[in-house]
Amino acid sequence: MAHRRCLHVLSRHAAALLSLKTPPTLPFSTSISLKGLTPFQHRSLISSTLGPTNWSHYRHFSSNKNDDEGEDVDEDEDEDEDEETADESYEGEEIGDTVPDLGREYTLEEKEAEAAEIGYKVLGPLRKSDRVFKKYEPAFAVVQIGSHQFKVSNGDSIFTERLKFCEVNDKLILNKVLLLGSQHQTIIGRPMVPDAAVHAVVEEHALDAKVIIFKKKRRKNYRRTKGHRQELTKLRIVDIQGIEKRVEVATAA
Repeated sequence: MAHRRCLHVLSRHAAALLSLKTPPTLPFSTSISLKGLTPFQHRSLISSTLGPTNWSHYRHFSSNKNDDEGEDVDEDEDEDEDEETADESYEGEEIGDTVPDLGREYTLEEKEAEAAEIGYKVLGPLRKSDRVFKKYEPAFAVVQIGSHQFKVSNGDSIFTERLKFCEVNDKLILNKVLLLGSQHQTIIGRPMVPDAAVHAVVEEHALDAKVIIFKKKRRKNYRRTKGHRQELTKLRIVDIQGIEKRVEVATAA
């Protein structure tokens, strides 16, 4: 806004100087005698010697208050339009960059490689003859799925970000195991525990609670309200492998 006002002032000075065909000139003696005078006395003396002169180029700002307010409103509207167009273009770029290509077809090798990078492997759909659910066992594991870590035990259910390439009732192996523990043993990976795996079953794909994103810029008439629901996958832990699970049997005395 300050830069625009400076441009307006410079344009007014240039227009006023161009409008004067013959700039006023004073004798050398008169210019020396004007050094100790005030601006009002300076103007009166020049007008008395040279006659009436147009002093419009000495006015830096408009004398009418409404004109300044109108200019400020126009400048604010222009800034708002520029910001809105910039935000729209930026949002469009973000949407274009983040929206995946839904029509892309992955090969089997690409699916396995991407799933392994996240931290799981799809074994296939769960059958009726499979007896994967077991009783509780006193052991736990710390697994990494994507960028999140979970401490799980047999029978627990966890919510992770939406896992691709798997459907409901599919069996998974979580192969990024960072730590294993039981009542008698603790194994810490560096960073992963070798020959360790956590078996899980996909129970459902759901949406998290809605989160409101509100943006505001004061004095700019800028408000944006958006909602977001994160896609989640619910997993049921059925088995932990790679650690001894001793069950103490009570003996009668």
